[in-house]
This record gives sequence, C-alpha cells and structure tokens, in this order.
Amino acid sequence: MSPSVPSKVIFGRGSWAEARRLADILRQETVGGALLLAAAVAAMIWANSPWSPAYGALREFTVGPAFLHLNLPLAVWAADGLLAIFFFVAGLELKREFVAGDLREPRRAVVPIAAAAGGVVVPALIYLALNHADASAARGWAIPTATDIAFALAVLAVIGRNLPSALRTFLLTLAVVDDLIAIAIIAVFYTQSLHPLPLAAALIPLAAFAVAVQRRHRSPWLLLPLATATWALVHASGIHATVAGVLLAFTVPVRSRPGGDAHGDHDPGLAGHFEHRLRPISAGIAVPIFALLSAGVTIGGLSGLADAFTSGITVGITAGLVIGKTVGVLVATVLVARFTAATLDEGLAWSDVLGLSMLAGVGFTVSLLIGELSFGLGTEADSHAKIAVLGGSILAAALASIVLRIRAKAYRRIAEAEQRDTDHDGVPDLYQTPDAPAVDR
Repeated sequence: MSPSVPSKVIFGRGSWAEARRLADILRQETVGGALLLAAAVAAMIWANSPWSPAYGALREFTVGPAFLHLNLPLAVWAADGLLAIFFFVAGLELKREFVAGDLREPRRAVVPIAAAAGGVVVPALIYLALNHADASAARGWAIPTATDIAFALAVLAVIGRNLPSALRTFLLTLAVVDDLIAIAIIAVFYTQSLHPLPLAAALIPLAAFAVAVQRRHRSPWLLLPLATATWALVHASGIHATVAGVLLAFTVPVRSRPGGDAHGDHDPGLAGHFEHRLRPISAGIAVPIFALLSAGVTIGGLSGLADAFTSGITVGITAGLVIGKTVGVLVATVLVARFTAATLDEGLAWSDVLGLSMLAGVGFTVSLLIGELSFGLGTEADSHAKIAVLGGSILAAALASIVLRIRAKAYRRIAEAEQRDTDHDGVPDLYQTPDAPAVDR
C-alpha cells in the first residue's frame, strides 16, 4: 500500500453476502415505510373528520382475556403486542449484524454505534434544555431520540434510490442500534411500577424458549406459546411488554449448527429464518396498524395547531429531531474519523453524512410509543407530542432531501460502479477486487 493511501476508511464497502442480504431487508422496509405513511395519513384524516368518534371508539375497543388481566384496548394491543414483533425483528437484525455480519469487525461497528449514541444524547439534551422548568413536560425527553427506519427508507426510495450501499447500511444499522437504545430507555425510565414475581416467572418460559432455539427447534406450536407466555409475564411485571421481544431475539442463535448444514456460509441460521418469516409481518402489518391506531390526533383547526406549536413539548421534540439528530449523528461520526485517523471511502463526501444525519431525524414509530408512555394516550400533551413527531419528521425528511439531491449525479456514478458485472457471474466486479472483503473471494 502506498504511504499516501489511508489505512482506515469509514463507509467502505462491506461483503457481497451482506450487501445482498441488506438489499433484501431495505426493499421490505421501504414497502413497509410506504404502508406506514399511508396508515399515518389515514389516521390523521380519520381523526379530524366527521367520523372521528368512530376512530376513538376503535382505539378504545377492549378485547382479550380478563382473567389474565389482558382485556386491553386495541391501541394498547398495538403498542404492547404488535410492537413486540417489531422489536423482536430489530433484536434479530442487531444480533446477526454483530455476530455474523460485517459489523463483527470493531472498526466497522464503531461508526454506527457512536452515531446512534450521539443521535440519542444530543436530542435528549436539547429537549431537556427547552423543558427543564416543567417537570411534566420533561418526561418526554426520550421522544426525539428515535429514528424510524421504515419511514426514513421510504424517503430514500423517492430521493436517494442510488445512494451508495455503505451509506444505506449505515442508516439501517444506526436505526436498529437506536431502537435497541430506545427499548433500554423504555425499560429503565418508563417503568412506573415493577412487580418482581411476574418478572421472575417470565424467566421460566424465556429460558425454555432459549433452550428450544439453541436446539434448533422451529415449530411455532412449541415456540409461540413460550414467546406469548414470556410477553404476558413481562407485561404483568410493569415493564413495557416490547422488552420481551428483544429478550427473546437475543436468545436465538445466529450461526447454523457446525457441520449441520450442507449450505455452509449461505445458511442463514435460525435468526435468519425467523427474520425472513417475521420481517414482512413487522414491516407490512404490525407497524402500519400501530401507526393507524396511534398517529390519529385531533388538531382542532388553526387555533389548535397554533397552541400545539407554542407548546414547549412540541418545540423540544421538533428541535430534537431536526437539530439534535443532525448534530448528534454528524459530530459523533466526525469524532470517530478524527480519533481513528480515518477518511471517507472514495467517492463520498461529508455532505453525504450530513444528509443522512438529517434523515436520522425522521422519528415515528418508537417516538409515538414513547410519547404515549410519557404523557398517557389521548392527553393534550400526547397530542402535542404526536403533532411534533409528525411535523419534525416531515421537516427532517425535507431538509435531508435537499442535501442528498445535490449529490444525485455522484450517487448514480457510484451505483453504476457497484452494479457493474463484466464477467456476468452474478457478483459485481467491485466485490471481486484484491482488496474486497475476504468472505467474498
């Protein structure tokens, strides 16, 4: 290597195997993002139409076994039940990335982890700075800390379809790490009353589930009752039930049994099997239904909108998403580059990182969930939070679109190079160069 060539590069190409896998994930999440946006728009229209009482009745409709204390409104089932599927898939993705994916290499993992941490800390500090004098409003400090991967990828599908694969992977990984930080925040800071007995009891089906998946059992007749029991007991403990989704995901083995599959490295393992089955349900059903039952907020005309946007809650969330996310993600990435003496990969510019940092301000699913936990579903503060999440996310997406479109021609050139396959063997030429990741050779 020439002395003039930097030895450390951030946003470099990953392996071809990971590129193919992540491309499939991104396609599914993009479709899910379109459904998410459609559900959110439908909820807003419905909640502000003459049929808004029907919308409220739907959210409050109670269903479930009363003897298990699970006779819950549909809105709660969506937040506690359907989002547990979402977090189970997120947990699987994170474990796969760090155990068997490109991020098992610390030099690749440090950038999205640092960026996610910066994107959590700075928005929270901005929100608290604007609401520190109001103790009730300050409870919402975690609302602007989340990035919605489906929403963000739906925006990318429109304005950044040629974005280099390394940048798409960065955004996906950042959002997944972000979600896992959010679930930790929910467990620690939004558990109002803890009941130790059901929490201890939850360890029994959780352990049984872990043993079953470690023995490579795939039968839903075995695993689904164990997962449901774990979820129900975590719900009864007072900890938000979505935490159960992450705990269950972390027990699932990523790698296939040694010598147990003839496909070798191409076998996705049990985590890959579950992710393949459940991601379409998460992205296409669970998250859109949650959006439909949570995003609807009665604005109350121009006066109601004016009241909302003069609220400290609204200002704090909007500033956190639009300014805090951008600053947190960008500064953390710059610091990693500075302290590791790394440079951007060839063809990329810091304006690309700026655009992605802005796009990280698209917070929706988890932000809405934390808003409900902070202020209570249907309260005025919760309505202000939802308006801020929607408005801030749209503003962040618009600003990111402007920045990323400036580099559209450069992205097209990079995309053409990444897809060129002169020998027609199904593997792009860039992944067969001498410096390509070893797993692809």
